[in-house]
Amino acid sequence: MHVRPKKSLGQHFLTDGNIARKIVSAIPGEPKTLLEIGPGTGMLTKIILESNNFEPLFIETDRESVEYLSARFPGIEEKILHGDFLRVDLKNFIPDHYQIVGNLPYNISSQIFFRMLEDRDRLQSAVVMIQKEVAERISSGPGNKTYGILSVLLQTWFDIDYLFAVSEKVFNPQPKVKSAVIKLSRNRITDIGCDPGFYFRLVKTAFNQRRKTLRNALKPLLAEKDTSTITGVLSKRAEQLSIQEFISLAKHLKSTIDNQIGTRY
Repeated sequence: MHVRPKKSLGQHFLTDGNIARKIVSAIPGEPKTLLEIGPGTGMLTKIILESNNFEPLFIETDRESVEYLSARFPGIEEKILHGDFLRVDLKNFIPDHYQIVGNLPYNISSQIFFRMLEDRDRLQSAVVMIQKEVAERISSGPGNKTYGILSVLLQTWFDIDYLFAVSEKVFNPQPKVKSAVIKLSRNRITDIGCDPGFYFRLVKTAFNQRRKTLRNALKPLLAEKDTSTITGVLSKRAEQLSIQEFISLAKHLKSTIDNQIGTRY
């Protein structure tokens, strides 16, 4: 049986076993529950099953791949969920803390990271292969032009390690860009001191006009608010703020909003 790579699904199947072993070896030993996103033809799956270090589960949206994996790895059927990671309620599939591994489709990798952020209280780590440019963006720090929305949001709740680059020659079909493997490890932050939804909105608004100072970029959030104590921060651009500065800014603005609402009533 053969699995045909589908452009519509962004499929580029890994063909190098050594790369697959390097990826699996980077996965922490705990928690044991490991979810592979988009196993495809099973290059990572094979090594995961052989390691006996995990309690693996798999999610695959391509029916042809599901059938192929079921035939290649007898007994795996009960561990495969035929579905879309972006839409499935993982709590029905995974009851507790878990890890993620996978060769992510380039076209939806950002959406997958936002979904990981939604489940940040249960997701303990992720070792994933993505487009090299995106990997560099996610792992970059303040002052870097590639530092952006995903950099800030992911680094707020995860420690990011850029592990290694991967040549386009080890895929079928070959992508037009290089890939890279990064590791996300859940940090100790459980409460940033304000509503996470407001924090997400603040970060996105700040970077939507990244060339402007924050005073101008955040006008929708600053209207009629006392900003006298954060003049220095507002004179900077979004790419100049550290994670802690973003958190402090969000806490200040949210408390100002809450206080103003309280005085009205």
